[in-house]
Amino acid sequence: MRELMTVIKALADENRVRVVMALRPKELCVCQLVELLGLAPSTVSKHMAILKQARLVDSRKQGRWMFYRLADDDASVEAKAMTALVARLLADDRRVREDAKRMKQILKIDPEELCRKQNRC
Repeated sequence: MRELMTVIKALADENRVRVVMALRPKELCVCQLVELLGLAPSTVSKHMAILKQARLVDSRKQGRWMFYRLADDDASVEAKAMTALVARLLADDRRVREDAKRMKQILKIDPEELCRKQNRC
């Protein structure tokens, strides 16, 4: 039950759910997530730490870049089930559709440019 409660608590925030939905198709750099959410980098990092603690996402560092993806092998049964449930329930959600459209635009921007814009470089 503890594992399920950790996952539920991690998904109890709209921004974290938006991140989970944004990561469904592909791995993203933290600067891309910052751009999508419109939050401070430190706030996005805190959200990502909560998602990682719940084993909903995995991360990898490549040089100075931090990339996130939905957890696969390391994900708990609860995390996998809740991710699938959230995706199914929000498949037609307006905000999720808007985020997907916005992410297509963000992916066209060079990550270096995003980083500079966010004063992360």
